[in-house]
Amino acid sequence: MDSNLLQNSTSETTKTIYLIRHGQTDFNRLGIVQGCGVDTDLNETGLWQARRFFEAYQHMEFGHIFVSRLKRTHQTVAPFTRERNIQPFIVPELDEINWGIMEGEVPTPESHEEFRRMVAAWRAGNLHTAVEGGETPAALFERQKEGLKTLEKQMTDKPALVCMHGRAMRSFLCLLTKHPLQLMDDFEHNNVCLYVLEKAANEEYYRIILHNCSAHLQ
Repeated sequence: MDSNLLQNSTSETTKTIYLIRHGQTDFNRLGIVQGCGVDTDLNETGLWQARRFFEAYQHMEFGHIFVSRLKRTHQTVAPFTRERNIQPFIVPELDEINWGIMEGEVPTPESHEEFRRMVAAWRAGNLHTAVEGGETPAALFERQKEGLKTLEKQMTDKPALVCMHGRAMRSFLCLLTKHPLQLMDDFEHNNVCLYVLEKAANEEYYRIILHNCSAHLQ
């Protein structure tokens, strides 16, 4: 798809969000859970992914770039900072969910089973449950509501680039589109995948116009 076709926001009343997940880290590669308490760096693959995204979308006139507090999001958008001089705006509410005692631990059969059990509970609608010491999806969703208010106050008629994290991204897509939160795993994602969303002035929620795209990484 021609990326020039994606910038549909020609009206000051239309908001457009380019939403990406951060690049790969060694913890991603090893299957180690990274929550908001694990501040890892991108590995070589992640840096390559960040560069490829920049090369594909450097022509975009992003009005703002929004990132979480975690450096893997900052490193993913760093080419735009270095070469386009667009300074990222830190929004703490974009941080990854807190995975509690699972964070940073080498996976075991038992932890895999606990992870599957928790995701199944969330899918069943038990959104106020969490891993021991962790954050519930309901709490994540509530803080993201505040984060979205921050984004929209800053946004202009130009598209905004948002870089965040896997589980948080699933929840944020539910918030943007009014998709039921318990169905957040409907939203697939890979490292530096791209969702493009738009909302007109007369619309309350965003529409997805590009879904989990990784063509720029081919």
